[in-house]
Amino acid sequence: MSKRRVVVTGASGTIAGVLLPALRERYDLTLLDARCRSKRGAEIEGLQVVNLLNKDRDSYRQFFTGADAVLHCAYHRARDQGDDIYFTSELENLQLTYNVYQVAWEERVRRLVAASTNHAADLYENYALDGAASMVTPDKNASDNWYGWAKIAFEQIGQVYASGVTHGGRPLENAQIRIGGPRETDLADIAPGDLRRMRRALAVYISQRDMAQLFVKSIETEDIRNDLGLPFQIFYGISANSHAIWSIANARRVIEYAPQDNSEERFFDQIQAHMTAAGINRADSRA
Repeated sequence: MSKRRVVVTGASGTIAGVLLPALRERYDLTLLDARCRSKRGAEIEGLQVVNLLNKDRDSYRQFFTGADAVLHCAYHRARDQGDDIYFTSELENLQLTYNVYQVAWEERVRRLVAASTNHAADLYENYALDGAASMVTPDKNASDNWYGWAKIAFEQIGQVYASGVTHGGRPLENAQIRIGGPRETDLADIAPGDLRRMRRALAVYISQRDMAQLFVKSIETEDIRNDLGLPFQIFYGISANSHAIWSIANARRVIEYAPQDNSEERFFDQIQAHMTAAGINRADSRA
């Protein structure tokens, strides 16, 4: 049986770097990025240098022709973080995303899976951490920063394509993955005893194998229609964390996501160290 052909945009970036080992084993990959090396200077085997900000889609159409799926991780980052430059940069990211969706639709790609972010609901995060709001679900869309705002718009581009209304009734199926924290270092980088930041780091954690599973199932699950019948989903990308403030219930139901890791178990020793630094002993925590 031949492998699915999957196009990966942003293939030299951090998220793709975490996913590529699992993807290479499973798929016939076409790797695209505007740069030929990772941030650490490593060469990416098989990578094609492509400017997806170019509105001339014919300049990269051949890479999408015949693909079964697209994994969209590309992101154009502004060097200067000032508001005007940052806002303009995010508009460019929306143009880039439109270009990828449109060429994928034109080439009749069946499924697109996009790397979004938990920051699309940043406005709710502090309330949830403080216990003033319930768990954040994928239908929550509100941010307090331009990055999160742009990711909401990024997701909504996907919903437009999933509806098919502006595209002759032919949808482009897509899933948006609101990635959490795919790092093993967050708790180590927190000041000793900072329990609020510790809880946030525990809540957002996703292991490499859980993230690979989530993306693979988002690509391969036959039916991803939502309650309205649209082939569109937003999934939170976190592990089975006891301290979670983001819900993965729909990912469990729709694509049978079954995370194997839990940050409380993974970082048990570091949790105890933070609690000790905060003057809390294990007996106190059980009281």
